Amino acid sequence: MKKALVLGASGSMGNAITFELVSRGVEVAAFARNKKKLDQLFGDKKHVQVLSGDVFNSADVIHAATDADVIFHAINIPYPEWAVKQHVLLNNILQAAKTNKTKLALVDNIYAYGRSNGNAISEEFPKKPHTKKGRIRLELEKMAKQSGVPVAIAHFPDFYGPQMGNTLLHYTFQSMIQNKRAMFVGNQEIAREYIYTPDGAKAIVELALHEKAYGKNWNIPGYGTITGKEIVQIAKEHTQYTKKVRTVTKSMIRCLGLFNKIMREYVEMYYLNETPVVLSGKKYEQEIGSLPRTSYREGIFQTLQSMKQ
Repeated sequence: MKKALVLGASGSMGNAITFELVSRGVEVAAFARNKKKLDQLFGDKKHVQVLSGDVFNSADVIHAATDADVIFHAINIPYPEWAVKQHVLLNNILQAAKTNKTKLALVDNIYAYGRSNGNAISEEFPKKPHTKKGRIRLELEKMAKQSGVPVAIAHFPDFYGPQMGNTLLHYTFQSMIQNKRAMFVGNQEIAREYIYTPDGAKAIVELALHEKAYGKNWNIPGYGTITGKEIVQIAKEHTQYTKKVRTVTKSMIRCLGLFNKIMREYVEMYYLNETPVVLSGKKYEQEIGSLPRTSYREGIFQTLQSMKQ
C-alpha cells in the first residue's frame, strides 16, 4: 500500500488510522468536512494531504480517492440520520472505489450481531439484529459485499482513545476532568468490552495489507472486558475526581429522548449495557497475526492525557 484515503479522518478511529498509516510510511489523503480541524490534526504532518469535502457529494469522494490503493471508511454520522443517509454514504464510497479501482476497508460496529448468547462471538455467529440500527448495518454489509469492490469489514466494540468525540465514555471523562457532575451510561457492575482506537487502527491497517482479508468479516476485540466501576476508578486516579459518578438508567434515557433526538435513538441500543456483546479475535490471530491490546489502565490514562491537552 503506497497511498490510502481515510474518510472521517477527524473522528476517533479515522484519526488513529491516519497516524497508523503514516507510521508505516504510507501516503495519506485525510478527508473530512471540517478543514480547520483537519489542519489542526495533520497540517504539520509529512505524508498527509488534507482534503475537505462532502461525502454526500459523489464527485468529492471520487476525486479524493484518486491514486489510492485502499479507502478506509471511518465516517460516523448521528443516529437520527442513519435511516436516510447511511445507504447514500456507502453508495458514494463504493462508486469512488469502483471508479478508481480501489479496495475498501470498512470500520463497522457490533450492532448487526444482535443479542449475545453469553459467549465470545465469532464471525460465524448468525446475524439476527433486533434493532433498527442493527438492521441498517446488516443491509450496508450486504450492499458492500454485493458491489464487486474488494472489501474487508472489521467489527469493533465501543471506542475510546484520543479524539474519541461523541462516545459514551467521552462524556463521562470530560465531566471528571472538568470536576463537574459525571454520569456513566449503564449498570456500573456489568463488564463490557471497549477498544482503544490506536489498537483498532493497527488491526484494520494490518488487515488492509493482506489480500486474503478482503471479501471477509473480521472481529477485532478489545483488552477483555471491564466494568464501569473499574473504568471510573482508573479515571479517578488520573483526574483526582472525588465525587460519585452516577448511573444513567434506561428510564432516564427514555425521558431524555422526549427532548433529544439522539437519546431517543439510543434507547434501542441500551441492550448492550444489559447483555454485552464480546468479540472473539481467534480468526484474526490465526490468519493475520497477534492483535494489539493496550491495557485499560494505560489506554484510559492516554485518553485522559489527550483530553486534557
